[in-house]
Amino acid sequence: MKWVVRIRGKAEKQVAVLPRKVAEKLLFLMADIAENGPVRGDWPNYSKLPGNRHHCHLKKGKPTYVAVWQEEKELITVEIVYVGTHEKAPY
Repeated sequence: MKWVVRIRGKAEKQVAVLPRKVAEKLLFLMADIAENGPVRGDWPNYSKLPGNRHHCHLKKGKPTYVAVWQEEKELITVEIVYVGTHEKAPY
């Protein structure tokens, strides 16, 4: 079963200012979620957050970049809600 992966408006603006390599990793993560579902324990520092949210690191070091996504099981949809440095991440 394939999942539909969308980027929320605010996260789309955040993607525009990401370094190219981080943006490429985000696209790879989105493809991985679409194929294998929102639980991605094979990504660095993955964790499940409260309220059907998940997060993982896209780039370690300084600054560390993270992605946060939320699943909607009824619609088989995953929405990327944040992409950026971990200091401002909503978790």
